Amino acid sequence: MKKVKFNIEYQLKSASLNVLWNSIGTPLGLAEWFSDGVTVDDNEYTFSWDINTQTAYLIQSKPNTSIRFQWKEDKDSNYFFELEIAVQEITGDLTLVITDFAEPNEKEDLVLLWNKQIEELRRKTGI
Repeated sequence: MKKVKFNIEYQLKSASLNVLWNSIGTPLGLAEWFSDGVTVDDNEYTFSWDINTQTAYLIQSKPNTSIRFQWKEDKDSNYFFELEIAVQEITGDLTLVITDFAEPNEKEDLVLLWNKQIEELRRKTGI
């Protein structure tokens, strides 16, 4: 079954660009909210949760702007997940835009998972 692309936007009004980038753009930051641990070997990131691990390739990073990964099992496809920081022109507030792909019948569950992860990010960073 073909996966569908979707975007979710999270308003992070009180966020500092440096704090947010460090949280999404560094292995240590990702280990604070995205997974229980992150190990890096060149462009290969291994994320761990309890007894589960999953490997992703870093395929693009634009400092203070965005980071894009591709899960190892998706390496022969165009599927990826991206965390992008958008700055609102008028207010200067930050928005975190998540781009991801899911099977049509799994999209709702994946959105709920991202919501939970972003709540953890807010809790850990105070944003």
